[in-house]
Amino acid sequence: MATFSVLQVSKHEQEKESQPVENFARNENQCTLCEEFAAKAVDYFAENKTQTGIINLLHSSCSHLHSFEEECISVVDYYVPLFFLEISTIQPADFCQKFNLCQRVAIFSSQLREDSCELCRHTVSEVLTKLKDPDTQLEIIEVLLKACNSVDKFAKKCKKLVFEYGPLILANTEQFLETTDICTILHACKSSTSTADANDAAAGVVHVLADS
Repeated sequence: MATFSVLQVSKHEQEKESQPVENFARNENQCTLCEEFAAKAVDYFAENKTQTGIINLLHSSCSHLHSFEEECISVVDYYVPLFFLEISTIQPADFCQKFNLCQRVAIFSSQLREDSCELCRHTVSEVLTKLKDPDTQLEIIEVLLKACNSVDKFAKKCKKLVFEYGPLILANTEQFLETTDICTILHACKSSTSTADANDAAAGVVHVLADS
């Protein structure tokens, strides 16, 4: 009996020791898909074509500010490249962990049997939900304000611009994600629109950004 009890305790201890390893492996697997999509998104924003397109859209928005058009364009030309630079430093693993996307993406993935298109759309939906969260918006504004400190002489003006245009940029980002088929661009979904339809969609994005 004593031997049996010792074996039971030994087996129980081994199981306890193996659980952290198993949980770690499970968490690693959960984050894989999220990290893949995050990495693709970072690569997409790193492309010159993407950056040029976004800057052109913002310039178009500036044209509707009339007397502030030149100042708006200057802000876009100065800060948007910094925004792209900030995105390029994003680590997919940290991003997925910070916004708790790993488990959500993994659960949704298992339900859809890893349908990459639906998974991508769900991930975009999750990101949109986060962007609309006041706490997330505050975190982003804080990051931008912190970045202003590196501008030295223009730090105060930079922070003023962040407070003035930060909410507008966040709103435009939300509308961009809502009106642009990111998943098709990332090749997670098959394109179902013609070139003309795509052009109409792009024009719609310009209109939405301009109105905001």
